[in-house]
Amino acid sequence: MIIPNAVENKFKIIDRILTYGRMIKFSHTVFALPFALSSVLLAWQHYPVSIEDLLWILAAMVGARSAAMGFNRIADAEFDAKNPRTAIREIPSGKLSLTAAKIFVLIFSGIFIFAAFMLGKPCFYLSFPVLGVLFSYSYTKRFTWLAHIYLGLAISLAPLGAWIAITKSFSPEILLLCFALMTYIAGFDILYACQDTDFDREQGLFSMPANFGIKKSLWIAKLIHTASFFFFLSIYFAFNMTDAYLMTAWIIGMLLVFEHWLVKPDDLTHVNIAFFHVNSMISLTLFAGVTADWVLRA
Repeated sequence: MIIPNAVENKFKIIDRILTYGRMIKFSHTVFALPFALSSVLLAWQHYPVSIEDLLWILAAMVGARSAAMGFNRIADAEFDAKNPRTAIREIPSGKLSLTAAKIFVLIFSGIFIFAAFMLGKPCFYLSFPVLGVLFSYSYTKRFTWLAHIYLGLAISLAPLGAWIAITKSFSPEILLLCFALMTYIAGFDILYACQDTDFDREQGLFSMPANFGIKKSLWIAKLIHTASFFFFLSIYFAFNMTDAYLMTAWIIGMLLVFEHWLVKPDDLTHVNIAFFHVNSMISLTLFAGVTADWVLRA
């Protein structure tokens, strides 16, 4: 009986881990992580990077994102329970308790702060306001339709943090990568929010689709993603990059066009394809391009 019980307990632990992973949408780490790693490669042209630096940056990324997503699920639990699209999420469905989610957030906040401490004093001191920015996003949709921009701003701190972790300083050029990430995130978050237009209006939430309608919001997203493309392109000039990255920027531009072709005001059936698959390709394409540039210059 000991062996079957041990196996059963092992499966329970694995299932619990997977439940936490689903709560924070761990697969969505693919959106911001390539930007942080791209920032490391850009810094590596002039500053030494150790394996320890990379590991602590990865730990900080996982810690910050997990804590932020966990906090968001706690803050939105009441709304998620009312929304048919999100009622199956882990907290409203009862798979995870609020207490378990709060402990999860505390643990991963601690991981983020400790990883920042290991990356140096500037990162440690900045880790506290960064958590404040990440956590406060969860309440922005309650009072402003700029919530999508704020989300982009919060996530855009990732490449800036990675840059400071390596260089121990600030350089204006890295803001181009931050702005590229901010506008890229804000644009596709508007597309994603179109699914909940009616629900947000009923609950008095201030998403752009709820305030301006789907058609206008899609045009706003297009304008934001146009700015995003120019930020991606400007990185080529600011960092004196090779043609490998220039090709990457144009591929990203085409992917952004394809994303907006998929989502139409009267047809939102492809929102999830645009949201996850196309945006994953954009993030990974960026990292591939920056890596190719780094290899060529090395």
